[in-house]
Amino acid sequence: MCIPTNRKSATDELQKGDEWISSFDLKSFTEEIRQLGEKLEKEQGEDDVRHLNKIVGWSNLCAAVGLFTMGFSVNLISIVALSTWTFSRWTMIAHHTCHGGYDKCHPNKGRWHRFKFAIGSLWRRIADWFDWMMPEAWNVEHNNRHHYNLSEIEDPDLVENNLVELRGMNIPIFFKYIYVFAAASTWKWMYYSPNTYKELKLAKWRREGRKIPEGVVPSDAVTIKTLLTTSIPFYTLTEFMTVVVGPYFLLHFFVMPLPLLFIGQYLGRDDMFANAVKNLFLAEILTNLHGFVAVVTNHAGDDMYRFREGCRPFSGSFYLRQVLASVDFDYGTDLVDFLHGWLNYQIEHHMWPNLSMLSYQKAAPIVREICDRHGVPYIKENVFWRVKKTVDIMVGSSSMKWFPETFEKKYLETDVLIEATRKAAKAE
Repeated sequence: MCIPTNRKSATDELQKGDEWISSFDLKSFTEEIRQLGEKLEKEQGEDDVRHLNKIVGWSNLCAAVGLFTMGFSVNLISIVALSTWTFSRWTMIAHHTCHGGYDKCHPNKGRWHRFKFAIGSLWRRIADWFDWMMPEAWNVEHNNRHHYNLSEIEDPDLVENNLVELRGMNIPIFFKYIYVFAAASTWKWMYYSPNTYKELKLAKWRREGRKIPEGVVPSDAVTIKTLLTTSIPFYTLTEFMTVVVGPYFLLHFFVMPLPLLFIGQYLGRDDMFANAVKNLFLAEILTNLHGFVAVVTNHAGDDMYRFREGCRPFSGSFYLRQVLASVDFDYGTDLVDFLHGWLNYQIEHHMWPNLSMLSYQKAAPIVREICDRHGVPYIKENVFWRVKKTVDIMVGSSSMKWFPETFEKKYLETDVLIEATRKAAKAE
């Protein structure tokens, strides 16, 4: 006699769009991705350095155009050039250098190295990468916390978690859109700078074994609003202003254009300094918007997954999560990639953070082919469509997907077995 049962298998619990998980081979996928990463790293060399120099040249050209024209009038050419200079210095040059993308292939180890570039002194910050964020703080927040906790609650850049207050507000959606636009125009100094500095301080506390005060949630974002309305245990508003944003605010917006006071006197014009300051502030708004479009959209949307538990770096779960919680944009040429800040290769970059920009161009079509063959959803869409999906998450019109819990645990267990097998093979 058969006894009926109501027990469901893990496969029965899969939602629409998750069917590929039932036949996914994590071990085979992991091996292919790992081998590709090793191959790409071994192939890096002089071509990657030449490519970096090319991108640095383009960035410097933007700087030259903006700086030489900003005093004559408030004009779009100066604003776009200055904005793109700031954008490219951060998203391409600093980003990949601070990740170690040129550690092994660049001959100048005294500068183009993750432990040298932009850190150690105010002069190095000014010379290499001068922005609202303190480079040491960004290295902790982005390179470590974000990359190795992607789409988990400990991810400091998890849009859905950081905007939970806005998502839950019972106000007309029109006002939510106004809030999003204001935030997108100011987010680097309003959110990113104070939150990266919080992560730097929090990392120091953890190294020292200091206890987090009761009631303080480490994963909560720290913003300018937080600093103005409450007190936090990690640092004071005064410290933040003097150490992090103050030097950039004074030197970038007022000291850098100062020579135009004297040039203006020589040319018989008394508006050159004022014009430059106005252009710099307008460029600041534009570069925030540019950064928002290219950066914030990388891991948000109703087709992006969230995860409950952490995973081992460079394990099978790790590689899979970088695909499922990241999106690529249009890519393929240096000009297209430059305009996207090389953030159009987020899947490949998150798989192997320490590769060069040129390596990601080579990797993308191969990674896509591997994902297609294994049935893993590889998302590559227009960046402006991703803006729409990101804003929907921010205002609460849509929500991200949760990876099926049973399979999340199963893959974490598989990671342990794969790593044990690798260690045993090396020992033989």
